[in-house]
Amino acid sequence: MAEGNTEDIDDKYKSRQENGRYVIPWEGSKRPSFASVVRWKMLDTNKSGVGGGWWDLWSFKKKELDENLPVLSPDLDALKKSKANWGLQVTWIGHATVLVQMDGLNILTDPVFSDYCGISRMAGYNRFRPVPCTIADLPDIDAVIISHNHYDHLDITSVKELNERFGEKTHWFVPMGTGEWMKETGCKNVVELDWWQHCGLSSNHKGKDVKFVFTPSQHWCRRGVFDENLALWGSWSIIGPEHRFFFGGDTGYCDVFKVIGEKYGPFDLAAIPIGAYSPRWFMKFQHVDPQEAVVLHKDLKAKNSLAIHWGTFALAHEHYMEPAKELRETLKKEKIPDSEFFILKHGETKRLASQD
Repeated sequence: MAEGNTEDIDDKYKSRQENGRYVIPWEGSKRPSFASVVRWKMLDTNKSGVGGGWWDLWSFKKKELDENLPVLSPDLDALKKSKANWGLQVTWIGHATVLVQMDGLNILTDPVFSDYCGISRMAGYNRFRPVPCTIADLPDIDAVIISHNHYDHLDITSVKELNERFGEKTHWFVPMGTGEWMKETGCKNVVELDWWQHCGLSSNHKGKDVKFVFTPSQHWCRRGVFDENLALWGSWSIIGPEHRFFFGGDTGYCDVFKVIGEKYGPFDLAAIPIGAYSPRWFMKFQHVDPQEAVVLHKDLKAKNSLAIHWGTFALAHEHYMEPAKELRETLKKEKIPDSEFFILKHGETKRLASQD
């Protein structure tokens, strides 16, 4: 059962609808117009270095990509045994797909295991780094959290495969307006939440539940021609008896993250997007750049952060290695160690805490 206490939350940080569609409730943030989309697509220079559309033969750069963005095979035995440690560890699958293992639960974020994202392969973006493991390789997934319904965060093939493998073992936590889609896809145990609402899930750890809180972000939703913003978008704050995890999904920068940090921080781990930010005149509303990602890290009071939403799909115009380079330079400037806001290889696992 979804619950929520928003008495201490300013109304400008609560979800709002106009004519049945969700809108950004705070001032100073406006999504780019259709004319801006055309300008971005047709006139702005794409410097990604990999393209990403169905017509791009980026495979000729395989040697370069293997050197710059190696893909590791996860230690599957270790992932399946980790529940016994009741600790905290994270594996980057790619883009915004992360396996977080904390307080006795295996939690998967925005699952995309397909080799492209989009309505179809010809109308989407090819993955320029292969997925490091399959859904069949995963340990039992207790919970899946969805930030929003864009194709690079909610892939119908991956959802069906997860449901086919795990069925009612898995609980799905999704934004308002996405629950019916999940159920039509075959998912059971679907919990639909508004901003600041939460739901508990038993982890059999110290007799306490893990709380899944749907928190705000600055973004938008659409899967078809006529459904823009009929569903909500957001971030997730997951509060366990031992650890706290934040998942940013997709977002532009806004001061709501200070509110989240004050209410639910400090976080032991935050997964923060750093890519798909160029050109800024077009992307600033919806995607943070590496500099803003570091500010977000501070706002959340994160002890550790993982860089996500880069190095997998070419969704914007910066070079595919630029987000990592810019992040490292910003951390150096801010005197924050790389180990605090870290970058993982695809398929790499990092242990942050164990039972001991």
